[in-house]
Amino acid sequence: MTFSKSLLYLLICGGVSYASSLAVYQDKTFYTYTPEKKYIGVTQGVQAKCKDSTVSLVESLICPPQERLCQILTTLENTQEGLLSLDANAKVLEKLISLPRPISFDSKSWIESAKMIGKEQASIFKEKQKVGKDLKHQQKNFQKQAPSKQALQSTQLCKKDLELSIPYGYVSFSSTYEADIVNEKEITVTQYLSIINRSGIDIKADTAMFYYRSSHQYIHPIHFNPWIVRKYIPAPTRTYKKTKNREIHVDMAMMNEEMGGTNVSMAMAKPIVSYEDAREYKIQNLNLPSTGTPLDVKVLTWRTDLTCNIRAYPYIKRQAFHVCSFKPKYQIDSHQWKIKSGSKMMNENAVGEYKNKNYNLYTKIEEDIQIRRKAIVKKERETGIFGGTARKKDGFVITLTNKAKKHKTLTIIERIPTSTTDEIKSKLLSIKSDKKVNYKILQDGKIEMHVKLDAHESKQIEILFELSYDKDLKVSY
Repeated sequence: MTFSKSLLYLLICGGVSYASSLAVYQDKTFYTYTPEKKYIGVTQGVQAKCKDSTVSLVESLICPPQERLCQILTTLENTQEGLLSLDANAKVLEKLISLPRPISFDSKSWIESAKMIGKEQASIFKEKQKVGKDLKHQQKNFQKQAPSKQALQSTQLCKKDLELSIPYGYVSFSSTYEADIVNEKEITVTQYLSIINRSGIDIKADTAMFYYRSSHQYIHPIHFNPWIVRKYIPAPTRTYKKTKNREIHVDMAMMNEEMGGTNVSMAMAKPIVSYEDAREYKIQNLNLPSTGTPLDVKVLTWRTDLTCNIRAYPYIKRQAFHVCSFKPKYQIDSHQWKIKSGSKMMNENAVGEYKNKNYNLYTKIEEDIQIRRKAIVKKERETGIFGGTARKKDGFVITLTNKAKKHKTLTIIERIPTSTTDEIKSKLLSIKSDKKVNYKILQDGKIEMHVKLDAHESKQIEILFELSYDKDLKVSY
């Protein structure tokens, strides 16, 4: 029994000792692990601590050949060496050609030699082009994976937990969302973390945390300051005394004394606040090699009720679109979405936004509805003067056409001018159509109309409004 307990204790201690963790913030990354060797990675700008003691990191002339990035670096260096060798061969060949010619020579031999030299030059030139392109590709690929071409190692092996402080931008992440809308009554939302590691350090973490906030947050100390009411004292007349080089403001000391000696600039100082959000994510057993390629990890999936409709704002854009609204179960961190319906991709670059208590997802354009908007009253006409008041009628016609084989119901958002002064008044006169239009007039001249279009139906809606103002007043809208 004693032996079993001792074994269990050793296993637990060993597990704790070799546990690794990763914490990615918006400004820095911290990677903690128990190293088995001095090698850190192909990187730069990294700081290290072994428990509470700072560990010196130095560039190494030898990159361990068993390490993945070292193998890529060795291949890159071999390609560079090959290109230099071809350059040297080309220069040697050019030097041979430029040697003094003999007084007597065999023309046939010279012709054959010229052919051989030309062929060799062409071969070297072609090989240089090929190797040069390959080298550029390898350099670009390596720069994506590591910020340096020098291996970094610690001066001494840390036998405890080694904490690496990795600079901003070497490890980054962002949230991406995917929505599956099957029947426009329910939505399945899947959130992913897209993680990129280009630190030059291949990371393996038992626990990885990702924070949408900075690791360094400074909050300016704020203390209560009473709001004092005082008897009003008119400010004294300012006087100035001239000197040879400048004018001196002589009454500042008196003003400071009246204000209780308060430094004005200090009183006006604003607190510095950097904290914005505490959104965080946790991933177990994360393998994150420094490849520079995004690693997409599913965070969570949830379902909720959904309502969708078709909307159009003809005064801005002559195109209808689908909007789906839902109440998120979790906070939405990014507003770029992929929209699917089962296995069918609807939109790879959709946009969403919080609106009131809901979240609106703009899923796709409604291609089957055609919208036209045309003014029916020219601004310089239809103007009458009654007493001292000018009354001007204006309006427009909206033409809606459903090109689909089934009916469509949509919400049209329109507007009439609204006034911010009592000198100008605006009112809706009428909204007319062949069939009754279900509408309501809202604040700021907003008009919301609900329209049903049968298959292949075309409908016209006429909207008239009137402006009234003093006849001597000029208006614009």
